Amino acid sequence: MARFTWAILALQVLFCTQVWADDPIPNCPAYTLRRHNGGNPGSLPINNEQVLKWKVDSQNQYLDRARVQGPIVRIYPDRSSHYHFAISLTGSNDPNGKDTIEVIYNLSFGSEVKPRLGQMVEACGDYITSNAPSDGGNGRTYPASPDGAIIHWVHLAPPSSKHHSGYLVINGVLTGQGSGNRRRHTESLSWSPFFEGSPEEEFLSVESY
Repeated sequence: MARFTWAILALQVLFCTQVWADDPIPNCPAYTLRRHNGGNPGSLPINNEQVLKWKVDSQNQYLDRARVQGPIVRIYPDRSSHYHFAISLTGSNDPNGKDTIEVIYNLSFGSEVKPRLGQMVEACGDYITSNAPSDGGNGRTYPASPDGAIIHWVHLAPPSSKHHSGYLVINGVLTGQGSGNRRRHTESLSWSPFFEGSPEEEFLSVESY
């Protein structure tokens, strides 16, 4: 009886995993594509090489869109209900490599899978160069990323936010498509040159890095 029960549980886990893994991956819309494509954001291709160039050539707090892939090489402590981990953009498993980017994921948008070392990741979201502390507004200071750059907002965005959605795939499991917890954001958006409305119009999830 015990063996039968375990067999049923194993089949349930396998079935659920297969359903998640077969979920279609959303488009990864990009600001620059929308600017040059009649307002259509299109779908950004994997741009690991471009992200590595931004890490070297851009100033602190440079913002753009990224779609990256790579294995998890470092896992940082969770902070403010966010996962923090680093992936290699060249496929290297060297935890001390310079080819990494920190992925920051807001757990309020779903937690279907917990990141583990060696898992393959695809992330679509906002790239930010983070090689020095930065002003987060309201007396907050964001520390520099240990990887020199981050990708965040790797989750769904509501139509009212005027922000492109992102997503996170870990070992074939799509996450980041939940509704999330949002608050009206009225702070300075000087770090976001691509926002098209006023600060009072934008809804942001509670992103904190």
